[in-house]
Order: sequence, then structure tokens, then C-alpha cells
Amino acid sequence: MEVILKDDVKGLGYKNDIVSVKPGYGRNYLLPQGIAVLADKTNKKIVAENVRQAAHKADKIKGDAQGLADRIGDLTIEVPAKVGESGRIFGRVTTLQIADALKAKGFDVDRKRISLDSDPASVGEYSATIDLHREVKHKLRVNVVAE
Repeated sequence: MEVILKDDVKGLGYKNDIVSVKPGYGRNYLLPQGIAVLADKTNKKIVAENVRQAAHKADKIKGDAQGLADRIGDLTIEVPAKVGESGRIFGRVTTLQIADALKAKGFDVDRKRISLDSDPASVGEYSATIDLHREVKHKLRVNVVAE
């Protein structure tokens, strides 16, 4: 079953993408939630026209995302965590903590756009990926320190 996404869906695609999904997933989740519409001839023409009209806006959005990635650069974010005597952390380091640390440095990034490459289990340096745009992804170093 082919559907056209109305919003970005992590692991599936971005807004206005035509993706092929299993019929149950499309009928029971994507269509009722309003996340996607059926990819018939009419909807494909509508989306193509909307994409054509929004092309210059998309270039500006991509430019802004690239500018943010360039400003972040090789920045290393320090995230404090409660640590036991063995160096293992209690709880988890979440994307919300990383987003708050970025906000403290002056960068406003939605926590939903941040994903950790590996789950931090102890004090040390880890990497995270920030999905700023469909074509702009930025690697960020996260240093987990003892609180």
C-alpha cells in the first residue's frame, strides 16, 4: 500500500514522501491518525504541486539547518549524571538533557530530532546525531560527567 506522509515519521520518511507500507499499518494507524493520505492519482498531483510551490521555502529551511549545523560545529556537550562508585550511571541520559544542554549554549534543537548512537552506561564520551533536515544531519559529541 502506498501512502503520502503529511508529517515526518521517524524510521519511515519525511513530509510529502510517497512510501510503501503494509496495508494494516496504513489502514489502522497512518490514515486514521492523519499522518498520511492514500497515494492515489489525485493526491500525488496535489503533493507535486505543493512541493513545486514550496521549493524556494525548502531551500531556505535547508540553508537555516545547515547554518545551525555549522554554528554547532565540533561542540562537545557535557551532561551531568548521578554516578556510582564503579563509574556506572544511575538512570539514563536522555535526549531531553542533551537538548537542554544545547539550549544553555544558545542552540534551540527539538529533543525529538536528537538520537544517541549508543546508550550511555558509564561516564565517558558518546556521540549523538541531530536530524536538522532531511539532507542535514550533524554529529555531536556528548560527554557524560559525574554530578
